[in-house]
Amino acid sequence: MELLSGLLASQPEIALFLALAVGHAIGAIRFGPFQLGGICGTLIASLVIGQSGARLDADVKNVAFAVFIFALGFTGGPQFFANVGREWRIGLLSLVEVFVLLGLLAIAVPLLGLDQGTAAGLLAGAATESAVIGTASEAIARLGISSEQIRVLQTNIVTAYSVTYLFGLVSIVLFTSQLAPWLLRVNLRESAENLWHKLGGENDLGEGQSSALPLLVGRVLRVEGVAGKTVLDTEKLVALGVTIRRVRRDGTTFRPAPEEILRTGDVVLAVGRRDAMVAFAGRVGPELPEEPGMEAVQCEQDVLLTRREVGGLTLARLRQMADVGMGRGVYVQRIARMQHSVPTLPETVLRRGDVLTLTGPQEAVQRVVPELGYAVTPTIKTDFVFLGIGVLLGMLIGGFSVKLGQADLTLGTGGGCLVSGLMFGWLRARLPLFGSLPSSAAEILKDFGLATFIAAVGLSAGPDAIKLIREYGLILPVAGILVSVVPAGISLLIGHRLLKLDTPILLGAVAGQHCSTPTIMALTTAAGNGTPVIGYTITYAISNVLLPLLGPISVAMAGALARH
Repeated sequence: MELLSGLLASQPEIALFLALAVGHAIGAIRFGPFQLGGICGTLIASLVIGQSGARLDADVKNVAFAVFIFALGFTGGPQFFANVGREWRIGLLSLVEVFVLLGLLAIAVPLLGLDQGTAAGLLAGAATESAVIGTASEAIARLGISSEQIRVLQTNIVTAYSVTYLFGLVSIVLFTSQLAPWLLRVNLRESAENLWHKLGGENDLGEGQSSALPLLVGRVLRVEGVAGKTVLDTEKLVALGVTIRRVRRDGTTFRPAPEEILRTGDVVLAVGRRDAMVAFAGRVGPELPEEPGMEAVQCEQDVLLTRREVGGLTLARLRQMADVGMGRGVYVQRIARMQHSVPTLPETVLRRGDVLTLTGPQEAVQRVVPELGYAVTPTIKTDFVFLGIGVLLGMLIGGFSVKLGQADLTLGTGGGCLVSGLMFGWLRARLPLFGSLPSSAAEILKDFGLATFIAAVGLSAGPDAIKLIREYGLILPVAGILVSVVPAGISLLIGHRLLKLDTPILLGAVAGQHCSTPTIMALTTAAGNGTPVIGYTITYAISNVLLPLLGPISVAMAGALARH
C-alpha cells in the first residue's frame, strides 16, 4: 500500500487517469433508474485516491476548466441566443431556478452556519451543475485570504458537492417523473400521448420506438381513388405528406408538375413519411411491385438552421412552403437541438440553431439548403486557431474587474471563457465557413476538461473531506434535497398555473433548468415519447449559461451573510 501511495504521489498523472478510469466505471453503475455519471464518479474516486497525497499542479486544473467552459458555451451559444428572446415563457423557469436557489442559500448560510466553500458546493450539488465548482473555486482564490484558507474552502466546495449531488439528482429525477404528475393529478403517459397527437403525431410511439421501421418510404401505386385530382391536391391529402416523384402513363414515365391531373390507371411513384404513406396509399389505390424506371434515389444532408424567417415555423408550415417551392420532395427526417433529438411532428416548432437532417433528391436538397441555413459538412478537424483565440479572449475577458463598493466584481477565467464560448458558438452558427469545432470534438473537450478539473480538485481535497462530512452529518443531504426540489416545485406551480404549459413540456423544462441529462432520460421513459425534450432544450440552453455564473455570486453572498 505504501508503495502504491508513493507511486501516485511521485507521478500524479497516474493518479489522474486512475481517477478518470475508476470514476467513470463507478458512474456507469446503475441503481434502478439512477446513475451517478462519470463526473460524480470521478470526484468520489479522486477523493479516495487523494488520501495517498497525489496532487496535480494548479495550472493543469485551470487549463482543463477553461477548455471545458469554453466548449460548453460554444455548443450552447446558438440555442441560447435563439431561445432567450423567442421562448421567454419557458425560459422564465431558468430565472426562477436562479433566484430561488439564491434565496434558499440566503436562508441556509446563517441557519446552518455554512462557510463560503460549503455554501457554493451545496448549490452546485443540489442544482446538479458541476461547472459551479470551477467558478466558485476561482472566486475563492481571489478573496485575499491565506493559501491554507483558500485550500480549505475549495476542499469544502468539492466535499459538499459530492454529498449533495447524489441526493439532488435522485430528488429531481423522482420529482419530475413521479411526484410532479401526482401533484398535478395528471397521468403523464396519457398527457404525453395527447400532446403527441396535438403536435400531429400519428401514434404514441417516440422516435426511438419507431426507429426499427424507416421514417421515409417509397411506394408504387395504381391511381384509382384520386383520379381527376392534381398531383399537389393529392399530396395534400395527408399532413407532412407524400411527394409523387414519377408518373407512368401509356408506357411513358415522366416527372409530374404539381398541377398535373392524375388519371385512372396511372402508375405513380410516391415517396414520403411512412406514417403518412399508409393513409395516402389507401386513398390513391393498390400497391404494385417495383418497376424499372420507378426507383427512388435519396440523399441525406445535415443543415444548420440560421434563417430568421424559418425559425418559429412549424414543420407542417415548412412542408406547405416546400410543396409549392424549390423544396418539393425534400423531407426533414431528424431534428437535433442541443445534441438532443426533437420529435419530427407536424406542429413541432423549428428554432434557429437546430440541425435538420434533410432527405430527398440530391438536386432538390442542394437547392433547399441555402434557404434554411448552412450545410453541416462532416469533418474531424478542429480549427485550433479559432479554439485558441476563443479561449485566450475568454481569459482576457475574465481578467477585467469592476469596483463596486469594497468588492471587485470579475467574471474570472470560467465566466470569461463561458462568454467567449457563447460568442464564438453564435459566430460559428451564423458564418460556418471557418472555426470548425466538430460536435464530437466539443463533447470530448467538455467531458475530458471537466473530468480532469474535477479529478484535480478531488485529489487535493481528499485528506480533508472526511472532516466536513463529520461536521455536518445528515444536514448536507437533507439540504441538498430541499435546494433541489423547492425550485422545481415553484417552477412547476408557475408553469402550470400562470404559463399554462402542457405537462410534458413543463416537466421537461424543469429537468432542463437543472441541466440534468439523467432526469430527461428518466422523464421521456416515463412519458413514453420525446415530447418533454421540447421544453428541456430551452431551459437547458439558458441554465447552462446562468448557473455557472452563480459560483462567484454564492461565494460573495455567503461571505456577506457570514459577516453579519
